[in-house]
Amino acid sequence: MELFKDTNYDFLGKKWPFIIASLVLTVAGMTSIALKGGLKYGIDFKEGVLMTVKFAHQPPLEKIRSVMSNSGKIKGEVTVQNLTGSGAENEVQIGTEAQEEGQMNVNRTDMQDVLYSTFGQPNSGKLDFNNAGAQVLVSRLQDGLARAGVPMSQTQVEDLAKSLINARDTKYSGIVTNFNELSSVPGMNPAIMNTLQKECYLAPFSIKSVQMVGPKVGAELRQKAILATLYALGGMLVYIAFRFEWIYGLGAVIACFHDTIITIGLFSIFNKEISMTVIAALLTLVGYSMNDTIVIFDRIRENLKISRREPLEQVMNRAVNQTLSRTVMTSGLTFLTVIALFLFGGPVLNGFSFALVCGIIVGTYSSVFIASPIVLFWHNWVDKRKRPKGVPVAARAEAVRKSPTRATK
Repeated sequence: MELFKDTNYDFLGKKWPFIIASLVLTVAGMTSIALKGGLKYGIDFKEGVLMTVKFAHQPPLEKIRSVMSNSGKIKGEVTVQNLTGSGAENEVQIGTEAQEEGQMNVNRTDMQDVLYSTFGQPNSGKLDFNNAGAQVLVSRLQDGLARAGVPMSQTQVEDLAKSLINARDTKYSGIVTNFNELSSVPGMNPAIMNTLQKECYLAPFSIKSVQMVGPKVGAELRQKAILATLYALGGMLVYIAFRFEWIYGLGAVIACFHDTIITIGLFSIFNKEISMTVIAALLTLVGYSMNDTIVIFDRIRENLKISRREPLEQVMNRAVNQTLSRTVMTSGLTFLTVIALFLFGGPVLNGFSFALVCGIIVGTYSSVFIASPIVLFWHNWVDKRKRPKGVPVAARAEAVRKSPTRATK
């Protein structure tokens, strides 16, 4: 399917407005980063606490975000993300930034207090079964059973507690919504069930894990994220230099680096966080932009084999026109997908989708107006240096033809 047939647009003749726009966006982004003292990193890259909480029903994200932010106890920024995937039903990840040294433990305790005050049982004299460990459950059941006159040895109570905890964690994924669900546990009888209900209550949430990200870990993650991006660009430079010419590889890598820098600058301008999902989006963007550039470069190489006496700029323009339908269809359909993700994906995917929206727009025009002009400028400069004084300008095309791209080995 072709949307455009026999087009003859002078793309490279319109390169300067796009090059100037890229320079303006780059300077604006770098200025924003400098004025704000650096990028705004997510809790993944900073010191803070990440708590994974499973709810009995659909978690109220806005309510959780509101009570955490407005509690007056928790210092620093709060993020709430709905987890997806197998085994992550009704789970959220709550993150808090530690603004002071040693604040992580305080934030952890305060986060638990806020959850209990918002979703917990008003009667604080009972034990929360969904968040209780085996040892504390043994102690509570032993005293309760003794008061109820139910004869059980220490070993029997310990075995019962282990069975109850095991049923909660394996059969009910860490959260029990009704004590009757535990009636099939080995050793359970009406007297024990009655004691369990008197001594415990069922909170509508269960804290599955708590991770503390220290400043050293955050710094290491930032460093690895930067290295991952640079390694990806370096590997692509080597590949394209081998497949085409080194200047083609350099042009493609500069275009990808240009896309990444502008996208990161837009994150700073719009005050958005750089998180692990954003790094994944940037790496996706590098591959997407590189693929688009290679398609155009491959068509340029094919045209050079056929039209050896034609000016290089004309050959490049024809190659871009020939791949125009493919570029518009691929970029257009991908853009529609990511814009829907950006508009309807919610706060969890906002950073990821924003990076892709910006990257697809910038990456599509950089393949034509950044990567190709770099190759053209280089060949024109080499041609100018090699051409003896007094040689007519008309001989330029012939000089360029003498250094065509290598065929694929």
